[in-house]
Amino acid sequence: MTLSLIPLVAICVLFAALASQCSFAPFGPKAGPVPYFDVDAALQSDAASLGFPIRDPELPTDWRSNSGSRGEVAGSQGGEASTVGFITASGRYLQLTQSAATEAALVPFVAGDRRYATGTEQAGGATWVVYAEDGSEPIWVADLGDVRVLLTGSADHDDFVALADAALRAEPIPA
Repeated sequence: MTLSLIPLVAICVLFAALASQCSFAPFGPKAGPVPYFDVDAALQSDAASLGFPIRDPELPTDWRSNSGSRGEVAGSQGGEASTVGFITASGRYLQLTQSAATEAALVPFVAGDRRYATGTEQAGGATWVVYAEDGSEPIWVADLGDVRVLLTGSADHDDFVALADAALRAEPIPA
């Protein structure tokens, strides 16, 4: 029975190779290029259409914006959210979400589950509430009155501080 499977496996591999649906990397995967995302245009659009202040942080030149989205934070304390993502100089991901939703509604929206505050950080002249759990990416949230700014990702502490500083230094985009 085992010998009859060898030709079948060989035929499957041959068809996959012909269809260009597989690749061979003996030394492991290689990082591909970071996709380009026009964060300035996205945040300008969000500022024009969302009902809360949107900030466009000026980041280090070796950071790359790679993603963005809008979402609806559920619940009576929810609302729309604007999210953009960056790849830092060290190749780690960091996300910036801005929303008029409350912190209690925004954190589960981004985390996908309930989280509990574990401390605070001072950055950008504000106090950020930190949600750090083992096995999960940390989340930092600053309440600026009319908007909450949330950071999360796999980046290190210094990159969180850099984005926090840049986000709070930036003036809201005129609507």
